Amino acid sequence: MRADLLTDAVAGLEAALEAVDAFDQVLAAGLLRPGPAQAAGLTALAGAVTGTPLASRTAEAAEKAAGGAAAEDDFLALAAGRTALLGSVHDALMSRIGEATGRESVTEEAPGSAGASPANLLNAARSWLCDVARAGWQGLDRETVAGAAPVVSALLPDTGLRRLAVLLDGFAAELAASAGPGAPAGRFPLRRWADLWARGLILTVPGAISPPRTSGVTGRLLPLGVDLTEHATAVQAQVHAILEPAVGGPPRLVRAAASAPKPDTVIGAGLWQLLRPHLSLLAAVSEGRSMDLEDMPVTAEGDLIWDDARATPGEPADPLATARVTLPTAADPRTAPLDRHPARIAVPVFLEAYTVAEDGTCTVTGCTLPVDAGRAPAAGPLTAAAVKASTACVGLLRWDDGTFRLQPLAVETTVKKRKAVVGAGDWGGGTADKAGLRAEKAAADARTVLSERAGRLLRKR
Repeated sequence: MRADLLTDAVAGLEAALEAVDAFDQVLAAGLLRPGPAQAAGLTALAGAVTGTPLASRTAEAAEKAAGGAAAEDDFLALAAGRTALLGSVHDALMSRIGEATGRESVTEEAPGSAGASPANLLNAARSWLCDVARAGWQGLDRETVAGAAPVVSALLPDTGLRRLAVLLDGFAAELAASAGPGAPAGRFPLRRWADLWARGLILTVPGAISPPRTSGVTGRLLPLGVDLTEHATAVQAQVHAILEPAVGGPPRLVRAAASAPKPDTVIGAGLWQLLRPHLSLLAAVSEGRSMDLEDMPVTAEGDLIWDDARATPGEPADPLATARVTLPTAADPRTAPLDRHPARIAVPVFLEAYTVAEDGTCTVTGCTLPVDAGRAPAAGPLTAAAVKASTACVGLLRWDDGTFRLQPLAVETTVKKRKAVVGAGDWGGGTADKAGLRAEKAAADARTVLSERAGRLLRKR
């Protein structure tokens, strides 16, 4: 991999992000009574999309918003301009990654079929988001934030709108916890909240939420590693892997994910108990095996719609060997239009012949790349010490805080004077590790107690 390309500046990137930041400051102050500062931020956004199909509409919306006369369609146009701008940042970064890895992307398009969504529900969601933008993070009151509750309740029963409902529910909860009158702008996650606001508005456009079109694939699946993410009430495991089609052709990168609700008492290795029933692939990762797939549904974006009935355990497969031999020729999945955002970048890469310093930076071929070891889950044996002592690594290349970062998924290191592969998902199918076993037992006890309490509550009803 050409690591030197990852440290070179990307033309136009800084200017695009400055325009996004300027608009995000506008949302913090609100557009109910816009002043010169908000007008400048709106002008910056409109100027950044000059020469694009959105130019005239964004400029018109910015002018109306600066005068305090923006309608809902104007807020939607501003959200579209910001989304397109970050999409261009995503594309520029992915182009640079493609140059560094030498891999190509899947080119076929597979648009989903637009579903019919109740216009009144979408309009209600859009109206609330516009009220939020008028108030701004600093001017929000409880009544405005609480206005999301009936909208979310109306959206949730419709499975086609559940994606929007969950976004609004989480966004409103974050606003209720941190925003409000007199709150300093410095305490707000400006980029994140603006992302959620713009995403929510885009999803209120009829047809924006559509089921992905899938096709069936047959072949051998070679796991590379597991990215485990945890929230106070939910957990998700995403397995990154390479698919070798049975019909021939180049291998391709794919993903398989499982999510589950989580009580606060289940932590560490106990998280795997919540996920195993939904994804047998975790056992294959833990055992270091491939899986044979038969007509498994997959989207154009490379997401496997996992079905245990279509997968059987295969032969042993070392993730580091897979990364060395097969990853360089694998095609990267395409990105769905609405998912083009720098925060969504997570590209599997392979590194070796590097050194990891005490500050967590990795030096390879004379170039320094920050290592995000903090993303390694506590529910696995992959620790910062294991990464520091490693000689080869397969990980995810991400972009955060203005720089590329490496998130290790599995490393080749020395364990008890022997070379071994240590992965973040090694405990996914079970573990003999003492600390892992204790966490598993504690999680099992917690689940039993919670199940008994839930049963008593239901019986009382």
